Amino acid sequence: MIISRTPFRISFVGGGTDIRSFYSEEPGQVLSTSIDKYIYVVVKRQIGIVEFKYRVNWSQVEFRNRIDDIEHPIVREALKLLEIDFPIEITTFADIPANTGLGSSSAFAVGLVHALHALKGEHVTKYTLASEAAQIEVDLLGRPMGKQDHYASSYGNLNVFTFHSNEVVTVDPVFYSPEVRRKLEQNLLLFYTKVKRDSSYVLRIQEMEAKNNRFILRQMKDLVSKLQDVLSTGNNLNRFGEILHQNWELKRSLADSITSSPIEIYYEKALKAGAIGGKLLGAGGGGFLLFYVEPQNQSAVAKALTDLFQLKFFFEGEGTRITYYDQPYVNT
Repeated sequence: MIISRTPFRISFVGGGTDIRSFYSEEPGQVLSTSIDKYIYVVVKRQIGIVEFKYRVNWSQVEFRNRIDDIEHPIVREALKLLEIDFPIEITTFADIPANTGLGSSSAFAVGLVHALHALKGEHVTKYTLASEAAQIEVDLLGRPMGKQDHYASSYGNLNVFTFHSNEVVTVDPVFYSPEVRRKLEQNLLLFYTKVKRDSSYVLRIQEMEAKNNRFILRQMKDLVSKLQDVLSTGNNLNRFGEILHQNWELKRSLADSITSSPIEIYYEKALKAGAIGGKLLGAGGGGFLLFYVEPQNQSAVAKALTDLFQLKFFFEGEGTRITYYDQPYVNT
């Protein structure tokens, strides 16, 4: 049995420029971090008496003898891509619900690819894991999404990802002091709106409007270097919140489906209670709201959003990893 542990991510600025319709014409750039909330993928060779070749446990339980009959799209395409032709059982569980804006499907894809490579006895780079996971979701499944989440979950830590027209992704760690990290972890508050959304619908609309929105997306990309400077220098961290707000104002103008009346109400309540700035995470439509709030105003913000669930979190620096490895001897 093999268990992979893969972190979820928070994207701060630049989201939307990691979509092919943008970076195929000019480089896209995103600044994001992984957090200490994870998805776990368990894969196990079936030995002995095997009734069904593939057993997949997710929101339903599948028993299949043909890969093409597997309903879970990421599992089906991953097994094909990695040429898994032996009996196998796959189970997954996570710290956070799916479809909430923290990159859950991409984290699952990365964790699954990682576990399957380990099952085959293969050591691969974080870059390979991210690129194969992105290949599954973007190319094989045709999902209208970017690639930032796959690289954020694979690498872990706080990074700037640059997306090039030749499909190469450059990964540059953000260098910042332990004190800056401590203050960020203290001042960033995360609230669950309890609204799940279909990110594919939101992203498809954004992709259709990519050419019309290119000027806005360029402005969002320009915020990456500004936020990186704030983090590297550690000067005036309140600028972090201001830049988050600028990014949100730009993002919400991309498509009507990104925000909603309840989200706007929550956001305004948080600002009135003392939040410097924030954003809705993920493609939009629901999920988690992130705010930058100084310590003296955090109680007021939490009280203003009392009907939302606050999720405590810390930054994470490992990325995807194999946490358990125990392979049975198989007599072939």
